[in-house]
Formats: sequence, structure tokens, C-alpha cells
Amino acid sequence: MNPVLLMDHSIFVLNTRGPLAAMPAMDVMWVSFYSIALMLVAVLIVSAVRKWIHNGVLSFIFRMVAFGLFLIGTILMVLVVATWPA
Repeated sequence: MNPVLLMDHSIFVLNTRGPLAAMPAMDVMWVSFYSIALMLVAVLIVSAVRKWIHNGVLSFIFRMVAFGLFLIGTILMVLVVATWPA
């Protein structure tokens, strides 16, 4: 028998309740708090860079770090919202 036919293909399909549906509700709550914290830290970094850092290269590095944090926080929050109706 072909092993591809025996493989469980349900792991490639998102659950109808959302991607974090396998997690307990309190853990999803903590993920939402972490995502809010990441976005807040990103905003604080950008604000601090605008006020105190005048070196162009250093400013760019800090802004890219802030952008990365904000992107991770946004993706986590989208996952939480997609799980919300549970």
C-alpha cells in the first residue's frame, strides 16, 4: 500500500474552531497577552528611537527589531482571533 494514502491528511487542514483550538482557553488568553505585550514593546521602542537615537544605522536596527516584534505580535493575535468563537 502507498504510504502517502495511509497518511493522515487532517493535519494540513485548519480546525474549524481555529488554529489554537487544541490549546486550553486560558493558554489562548496568555497568548493574547503576549501578543499585546509584543506590540506594546514595539511601539515603545519606536517612540524611544524617535526621541533619543539620532544615529541612522542604529535607528534602523532598532526599528527593524520593533517591526519584527510587531509582526510576531500581529500574527499571534490573528491566531487568537481565529480561535475566538470556541
